[in-house]
Amino acid sequence: MKPQSHPFQPIRRVPAELIAVPNNDNEAQVTNTIIEAKGLKRSFKARGAKGKTIDAVRGIDLSVREGEIVGFLGPNGAGKTTTLKMLCTLLAPTDGSAIVVGADLRRDPVEVRRRIGYVSQAGSTSPEAKVGEEIVSHARLYGIDKQVAIQRGKELLAALDLAEIWDRTCGSLSGGQRRRLDIVMGLIHQPRLVFLDEPSTGLDPQSRANLWNHIRKLRDELGTTVFLTTHYMDEADSLSDRILIIDHGTIVAEGTPAELKKRVSGDTITLTLRTETDAANAAGIAARLNGADAPATEANVVRFHVPDGATALPVLLGDLTKAGIDAIGVDVNRPTLDDVFLTLTGRSLRD
Repeated sequence: MKPQSHPFQPIRRVPAELIAVPNNDNEAQVTNTIIEAKGLKRSFKARGAKGKTIDAVRGIDLSVREGEIVGFLGPNGAGKTTTLKMLCTLLAPTDGSAIVVGADLRRDPVEVRRRIGYVSQAGSTSPEAKVGEEIVSHARLYGIDKQVAIQRGKELLAALDLAEIWDRTCGSLSGGQRRRLDIVMGLIHQPRLVFLDEPSTGLDPQSRANLWNHIRKLRDELGTTVFLTTHYMDEADSLSDRILIIDHGTIVAEGTPAELKKRVSGDTITLTLRTETDAANAAGIAARLNGADAPATEANVVRFHVPDGATALPVLLGDLTKAGIDAIGVDVNRPTLDDVFLTLTGRSLRD
């Protein structure tokens, strides 16, 4: 009997590769791990430095379960983009292994590409082409029949609140509509896993919030696993079931947003000074506070943690006044994901 599909629910088939070796009771077990990487590495030969090798990714282990939204974070140069390119088969690993949707990343990258969706930061549509034409053309690359492509495309557009744009040109769409169209293109072949690279970059706050709702629908209504990179900490906090943080080519932390926030104790004090010189002097004063960690300075802003912000703040302001330093902004906050990131990497996410 032919499987029945819901308009918003792709037919889900478990590949044979996902069936584990039978146990002692001769019952086959199906794993729900959709990405399993072990010791994944990527090295490059440095330009202008004869024989020197740069290890961009230094042997990472990561696991993604089916049905999760996983946020992958890292400062510039941490190895985030290199890891994403390896998992998407755009870059061959130097060493290590990975199983992606049941296919071996190194031995069968073509099969991995068949089973994943990838939405790049730059997008993939031509401004002059009509939406329907782009969707069908993309689907045909996967060997999908034209009529099936039209049906799937219209169903996906409706699921992402784009039902009326089939005959419009891609260039006439708003930024938020184009990003959702990019996601439709990435889902047209019904992958169980989709990679979203910086999905909301360049969008206004309202469009970003709208896109977040649709990304959640990918998991909640379509059952799609989402692996996303982002430079927005609020985006990672709002969307991610789990977060992986990479720095210097290794995974330095992973867990739910709540679990990661628990790693940072105390309160965060943020000082905004008039000049960078004042910020440097204020950082020296802050470092002498009882229980304060090493302050982090970005331009004229200083951030640091203390056990109790209410107790530390009066002392800090008094010391700044004695030093003739005028703080134009002072905030005391409970730990956020940005604090976690700063504590683990010494940098802000957008640094």
